[in-house]
Amino acid sequence: MTTVAARRPRVVILDYGSGNLRSAQRALERAGADVSVTADRDAALRCDGLVVPGVGAFASCMRGLHAVDGPRIIDRRLAGGRPVLGICVGMQVLFDCGVEGPAQTTGCQQWAGVVDRLRAPVIPHIGWNTVAVAQDSRLFAGVETERFYFVHSYAARTFNADTAAPFLPPLVTWAEHGEPFVAAVENGALCGTQFHPEKSGQAGAILLANWLSAL
Repeated sequence: MTTVAARRPRVVILDYGSGNLRSAQRALERAGADVSVTADRDAALRCDGLVVPGVGAFASCMRGLHAVDGPRIIDRRLAGGRPVLGICVGMQVLFDCGVEGPAQTTGCQQWAGVVDRLRAPVIPHIGWNTVAVAQDSRLFAGVETERFYFVHSYAARTFNADTAAPFLPPLVTWAEHGEPFVAAVENGALCGTQFHPEKSGQAGAILLANWLSAL
């Protein structure tokens, strides 16, 4: 009897001038996806899963996103229940706004909340951290006790679950560096990780495979 191989999910990494694009691409390919790195609007809307990377400043990432119509792409995908994964600053920009010094920048406003500077003895926060995984998490299945790799100075330090409609209830995973902060969110079609799964070894690979399995 002839068997038909399962189709690999099609993933687009949104190229808006920020993020570890190639390392994320390689990690997702190893996890089982066919991956394109592009700013093409149609490709970003049609794919099975969209990844929004990000490194550096919140404001510069938002400028790059607006240049490729990123906020509208994200909004249209979520309106249709199509998965989006934000990584590092790519997760931060999903919140209402980011505060860097005296400047405040409007984000994609998918989640209520503010991203601002961590209050910790050592900034930036660089290295491996455990996380307090949300109950019933699918994203962290099999890696609930593992460490993940963080590189950041800013984070969301609160999460208002009551404003996360229409995908209730959100699952929020926390970490701590000087104070608690949001390490990951699973909110229906919208997920985000403050850490870098593509730099988190086998634990990160399993997490990405878990995300792909939901596509």
